Amino acid sequence: MNFIKKSFGLFVLLLCFGCETTVKAPLTTTLPHLKKKGNTTQLIVEDAPFLILGGELGNSTFTSLEAMESVWPTLKKLHLNTLLVPVYWELIEPVEGQFDFSLYKQLIAEAQKHELKLVLLWFGSWKNSMSSHAPAWVKKDQARFPRVKDEQGISQEILSPFSKNNLQADLHAYEALMGFVRSVNEKQQSILMVQTENEIGMLPSARDHHPLANAQFEAAVPQELISYLNVHKGKLVPEFEALWAAQGYKTAGNWEVVFGKGSATEELFMAWYFAKFTEAVIAAGKAVYPLPMFVNAALNAPQKKPGEYPSAGPLPHLMDVWKAAGPSIDFLSPDFYNPVFKHWCDLYVRQNNPLFVPEHRFDTTAAAKAIYTIGHYEGMGFSPFSIENPSEDHGEKLGKVYALLEQLTPTITQLHGAQKMDAVLLDNETTEVQLRFGNYEFTVKHSYTLPWEVKTDGEIWPPSAALILQTDANTFFFAGTGIVITFKSLVDPSLRVGILKNEEGSFENGKWVVH
Repeated sequence: MNFIKKSFGLFVLLLCFGCETTVKAPLTTTLPHLKKKGNTTQLIVEDAPFLILGGELGNSTFTSLEAMESVWPTLKKLHLNTLLVPVYWELIEPVEGQFDFSLYKQLIAEAQKHELKLVLLWFGSWKNSMSSHAPAWVKKDQARFPRVKDEQGISQEILSPFSKNNLQADLHAYEALMGFVRSVNEKQQSILMVQTENEIGMLPSARDHHPLANAQFEAAVPQELISYLNVHKGKLVPEFEALWAAQGYKTAGNWEVVFGKGSATEELFMAWYFAKFTEAVIAAGKAVYPLPMFVNAALNAPQKKPGEYPSAGPLPHLMDVWKAAGPSIDFLSPDFYNPVFKHWCDLYVRQNNPLFVPEHRFDTTAAAKAIYTIGHYEGMGFSPFSIENPSEDHGEKLGKVYALLEQLTPTITQLHGAQKMDAVLLDNETTEVQLRFGNYEFTVKHSYTLPWEVKTDGEIWPPSAALILQTDANTFFFAGTGIVITFKSLVDPSLRVGILKNEEGSFENGKWVVH
């Protein structure tokens, strides 16, 4: 056995001679779009695959030039290439029908000057479940713009998705936003995607009890959903399939007849109408300017019932409902304030849903999880929240990881869908992982498992991660932190695998340079 231990490094292991290089395609004016490569979905920007090495700003930072002035240098140090920024409905349409994008035009120009791409977060009807960023003229007129009601008929701070007035107001503002995006994106493709709404969810009840909602709950399940169920029977996500199966796979009747009584059915019902609302907004926006558009979810907590968490959003157990109701929605994304990362990512890549993590707590695990998202899931990108406020340790780790991933992007995207790339994420519980590439098996261990590393009782190991790329039969690139790698032959395990050459270096202008 041979082993290699590296920390925040990039090196190449050659078991034979030769190394690949890539050539960038010429730039065109093609809009940012999604493209399938094998089982991987790539984000294409200026005709080349693009990985989002991102960060999401805190909610109030991207609201003035002055607030951003000290932020730009911080983002540069972190090696970000993309910034996720909110657009508030109340800021762009303070008076009904009168739109003002002057602030955002200035802020976007500053982002372009600092060579940063943008993903816009539309804080329209819902932000963190609530309707906190709707304009005052919407909030003050509940007769025209009704809100969700709980079981006692008390209005909540959530616009009802069953109101045509609510939909048309949001849709009209979103069309105006996409018209503005088209105007600023014509010469420079700075805005890559739009997240439509934010963490949609029902609280504190499982469903809306407004009369408009009650009428739909008693009505027959829409035929559009029934048709989807019939086509995908046996292929639905297990949680949803089980709920339908428990009622005998019924295909006619109201929501309780088809899916049974209880909060799970009430959540399905709300998910359908939240998704139909969002679908209408996105379809209208794409008719103006068809960028990729997605939705995000606050993850449900274990042992909590619908309404006790922000329920009915684009959660993994509701994935089929959202896909059936929202064909214009490009993908569903998780927001992470839950430490159980692998479990939730595994749920989100079902049904061919590509993984993008638009929001993750900016903590000690963020850098390692960025590697794992992009390497293991071949995800489109990763983005810690409140990126402008890094601790010295968190920022240094993330900056080093982003610098590595930036160098490796051409190789990573070239290998998408080829099953020649993977990553590991190691912590106190998962300390060892085996990966197989061609004729070799790699065992990746947490560096704290080395015999000379001493762990005290109760000590929590810092997370570590490694990315492995195979560029030909016997040539591998490794990048990561806190890892030990050993390897053996799968052709003849009795033989030792020798390192023909081990080089540490970096990619410069697409060429490997040994340091």
